[in-house]
Amino acid sequence: MDRRSVLRAACTWAAAAGIGALAVTSALAEDTVKIGVVSHKTGPLAGGEAVTHTPNIEMWVKQVNDRGGLKVDGGQKKIELIDYDDKTNPAEHIKAVQRLATQDKVDFMLSPYGTGFNVAAAPIYAKYGYPLIAVSAITDKIPELASRFPNMFFTLGSTTGFVEGARDTLVGLRDAGVIGNRIAMVNVADAFGIELADVARPMLTEAGFEIVYDKSYPLGTPDLSPIIKGAKAAEPDAFVAWSYPPDTFGLTEQAIIEDLDVNAYYTAVATAFPAFSAKFGSKIEGNLGAGGVNPDTPAMQAYREEHKAVTGKEPDYWASATYYASLQILEQAIEGVGTLDRQAVIDYIKTHTFDTVIGPVSFDENNNSERYWSVGQWRDGVFRAVADTGMGDSVKPVAKDGWN
Repeated sequence: MDRRSVLRAACTWAAAAGIGALAVTSALAEDTVKIGVVSHKTGPLAGGEAVTHTPNIEMWVKQVNDRGGLKVDGGQKKIELIDYDDKTNPAEHIKAVQRLATQDKVDFMLSPYGTGFNVAAAPIYAKYGYPLIAVSAITDKIPELASRFPNMFFTLGSTTGFVEGARDTLVGLRDAGVIGNRIAMVNVADAFGIELADVARPMLTEAGFEIVYDKSYPLGTPDLSPIIKGAKAAEPDAFVAWSYPPDTFGLTEQAIIEDLDVNAYYTAVATAFPAFSAKFGSKIEGNLGAGGVNPDTPAMQAYREEHKAVTGKEPDYWASATYYASLQILEQAIEGVGTLDRQAVIDYIKTHTFDTVIGPVSFDENNNSERYWSVGQWRDGVFRAVADTGMGDSVKPVAKDGWN
């Protein structure tokens, strides 16, 4: 029986017993922990949201409620989830977050999908004292943001760390004689792609690479063939795209059509998605991209099995597990404090180490800067990490051998 059915049954009983239905509804509400989230259910980032965030939220809420709820106030309270669609529109997102805080008065909120949305929503989370574990956010402004918003935490590393992983991977391939120095680089023109490209230009140049093609494109661009044609005309040895889900698919489709001949092909977000492998099959063998995981740990294997069993979907091979880890962190912090005191939960997150699916996680000045994967590669149907910081379980990258 769902919550609405429970409320209807309770109110019917209350009416028969001469008890006000409003009082019963309020009593039931007090027995839940209200958690809010603003999702991109429609719009350009809906695909990424549907892979990385939504299934993990569904699984976590079910797991917690099946255990009887969160352990707070000397008992257990089940989670009541309140979810709004922002249509991947920043203005709609801000309005929905404000509504969760001021009208729904949720106890906690989960972080949004995308760097720009996390940064845009941060002031509201801070104003009302909500912890914001900003998983899907990569930026070099972490120290500035953490200072301004002491309630905001980061899990995937900085922009510089992210680019360093890609650079080191390309340097390793060049040292192995797999690629030369010529790189074609493109980026989606939003906060994520612009910052990554701005950091990558000097870093790749200092590493001895020549950027022979450098182009940006708007989020949601329907036709990416001119981008790939321009890159191919520049005759690069490697292709790097700081891309989001729609364009990661679109760029790769065009690269196959145009037969972009490079031995290192990198796209960012969505390269790790099961749908990416399902769409392109063996053609993406050797493709590089953002993230990767070590799929062989018992914790990761158990997580992937449970994710499929509960949601009917495979998790991706990067941020899915990290987003689930953020939910584990929130749960452990709430139960560690034992109350719904948000400031106490924020303080707990700052000072404790958490047992998660990606291993132990702790925050130094609100940043998990010591342990994360940064680059993965498709190998025999699995997207394995080939670059990391502090994880120590990456494998060596290999050359991409065509689009066969």
